[in-house]
Parts: sequence; structure tokens; C-alpha cells
Amino acid sequence: MTKYPFNSDMLALGKKFNEAGFSLYLVGGAVRDFLLKKENDDADFTTDATPDEVIKLFPKATIPTGIKHGTVTVIFNKQSYEITTFRTEGKYSDSRHPDNISFVRSLEEDLSRRDFTVNAFAASTKDGAIIDLHNGLEDLKNKVIRAIGCAKQRFDEDALRMLRAIRFASKLGFKIEDTTFDAIKKDSSRITIISKERIREEIFKIIDSPNPSYGFKLLRESGLLKYIIPCLDQAYGFEQLGNHKEDVFFHTLSALEAAKSLGYPFIVKLAILFHDLGKIEARRGSAQEGYTFYGHELISANIARKNLTELKCSNEEIERTTNLVKNHMFSYTPNWTDSAVRRFILRVGINDIPYLFDLRKADALSMDEKADFTLLNEFENRIQKELETQNALTLKDLKLNGNDIKSLFNVQGKTIGNVLSYLLEEVIEDPSLNDRDKLINLTKLFLSKLS
Repeated sequence: MTKYPFNSDMLALGKKFNEAGFSLYLVGGAVRDFLLKKENDDADFTTDATPDEVIKLFPKATIPTGIKHGTVTVIFNKQSYEITTFRTEGKYSDSRHPDNISFVRSLEEDLSRRDFTVNAFAASTKDGAIIDLHNGLEDLKNKVIRAIGCAKQRFDEDALRMLRAIRFASKLGFKIEDTTFDAIKKDSSRITIISKERIREEIFKIIDSPNPSYGFKLLRESGLLKYIIPCLDQAYGFEQLGNHKEDVFFHTLSALEAAKSLGYPFIVKLAILFHDLGKIEARRGSAQEGYTFYGHELISANIARKNLTELKCSNEEIERTTNLVKNHMFSYTPNWTDSAVRRFILRVGINDIPYLFDLRKADALSMDEKADFTLLNEFENRIQKELETQNALTLKDLKLNGNDIKSLFNVQGKTIGNVLSYLLEEVIEDPSLNDRDKLINLTKLFLSKLS
């Protein structure tokens, strides 16, 4: 069998364990991905040494990272390695964490507690030999994700494993073995007991995987999607007609695939996931007369905000995604004035404009792989030209700031904000007004109308 090519530091680390009478194995994704000829920088090790014995081996170079679970970080030759003691796990009362763990001296027992056969390889640091106790090589060859032992028991232990199965299928392009998939379908509702943060991490990895649309199809077929992003699940079978040959669900996945194939950033793919979900609420008309979806982008933005907030996403992820979704239906024409272009930049924000154009292109390509971007490219060029002029496009570009207004006119709070917004609107319309004296005069005019 092929041997794992450990580097000299890892071999030296293994030798240190061996000389003390212990074994050390590389486990998990690093071994799997080596066998698949894929890159993987993760290096998780397991040993028959207890945490106390590991600390004794490296008395001045250990960090008790997760010592209650048997994990110690060892600093060796200026590199850090996570090393976990062989263990078995007790009952999972909450389907998230084991009630207790027991350290064991058997690699076989340790590998048996893992989730899927393709994740249960071990490579010995002694000679690089790869150990496969669960026919993982056969499943790698056949491109199959299979639970170790009883699938229901594996998912009862940790319900997140249902999502992980789909994430690995999406990452590797593998099929989920029938018994394993049936167990997911039967227990899909139990995903609701898992923390939103853990769910988010798996969903994000599916979005950013090599096969995102496959992953979301599996999420829907398994029954998991309706508990995670209900509106996307409801989009299945929701027809659009007109320029759209696909329903909202499959159109979304097609746009996601287009974004993936073009190498667009993650935030664009996240926005695509939500960009049309408001169509379910916005649809008017009939199949015979045709449908309209006026304002669906605003509804979609609200859906994105709600779902991303529930998934405990960062404020930046929520605000940026919502902004892209809200603005994705812009309708540029060549007769737009320069001030209209500047107002667009102001509305969308300089930093989000490239992502918004990515979204529009992926959206168009999902409907027509030969989509014409002549108009969109013209618009991009006009925006770039405006940016190069260095005209004022944000509040910080104004030649009069909030402190100036406060000291000159003795106003505070919201009034200052209202003045600045007014000044920026005027300068967007006529860039020559961005002069301190002119802005002071405009402020006088604005405040006189308030009194």
C-alpha cells in the first residue's frame, strides 16, 4: 500500500513518541486527501499516550488546548501539532457532545468512533504505513460517503454529522451510500438541536465547495434544508416562466454554479443564495398571462437578513449580503447622466460594486450561457471613470465635516447627519459644489428652511 510522505519534523516527532514507548498516527482528512491526491494542510494526530503522558514528554512545549477531550497542542521544532489520545465516547444525551469519554490504548477502538469510512484512515509516523480498518479505500475508489457501523447511531451521537455527510459529498463529489442517506432523511428534524454556529460553518463550506449545487440538492432531498433555510426549500417547484426556464430553486443553484466556475468570492455566492427568494411572496399574475415579481429584491434582502442573523453570521456578512441582494435589480441604460452614475455608487457603496457586478453576471449566465455583457461592461467603465475623477462620492470626501458644522452653526446630533446627507446629495449632482465656502452657504440655506 502507498505510504504517507511525512516530513522530517513529523518523523522526528513520531520518533520521540516511539522512544518513550508510545505510537503516534496522523488521522482524518490529511490522510484521506493524500490518497485522493488533494492538498490538505491540516495535521491531526492521535496517540496511545494519555494527555498527562504527552505533557510529560514535552514539559515546556505543550498547550492544554482541549485536555478534557484528550487534546494537547505540542510545539515541536517551532511547529504546533494537535495530538489527541485514543478514546471511546459514552452516550450522547444531547446528540451534540458525548456525556463522557474514556482513554484507551487501542487505535482500532479510536477509529471506530469516527463518522465516515473515508475519514477513518490513520498513517503511522513510524513507517508511513496507512491503516484502513473500515474499508475506506474501497469507498474512496467508489466515491461513496458511508457512515461507520450503524448510520443511525452515528447521527444519534452527533446530529451535525448529517450535514457533514452532505458537506463531504459536496466537497469530494461523492455519492452518499443509501443506508446512510436514508438515516439522514429519517432523522433530519434533529438538526434543529444543533447550534446555529455549527450549522452555519457546514453550510458555508457547502457554498464554497467545488460542487455547491449538488450539496444543496442533497440538503433538499434529505429534508435538512427546510430546517436550515426554509425559503430556499420552498423555492423548489416555484415557477417563474418568462426568461427563466427553471424554478427559483434550480435557478439559484445554476447561478451558484456560474459564480463557482468564474471563481467569484464567497460573499457573491452567499448573496446568490438569497437573491431571488423574495419572488415567492412578490409573485403576481398567472401562468397563462405571465408573472411579475416587482420588489422581490427588497423582500429577498429581508429574507437574507433574517436567515443570516439566525445563523449568527458576522455583521459584515449580513450587511454586505443584504446590500448586494437589495441592489441586484438595477437597470442601467446609456442615457444615464454622470450624476445618476454617482448616485448609484453612493447607494451601493464603492467596496460592494465589484461584487454586485459579479452577482449580475452569474445571474445572467444561469439563464443564458451566452449572455451579452456589453451594457454591463459599459456601465462598469463609466463607474471606473467616475472613481478616477476623485469627485466626492462619500461623506468623508466632503470639504466640510460634522465638526465644522457643529462649531460653525451650533447644531448637534441628527441635524448634523441631515446636513451632511443633503450636502453630499448636492455635490453628487454637481461636483463643483465640493468647496468649503460653497458648502457653508448650502448649509446656511438648508438650516434656514428648518427654522
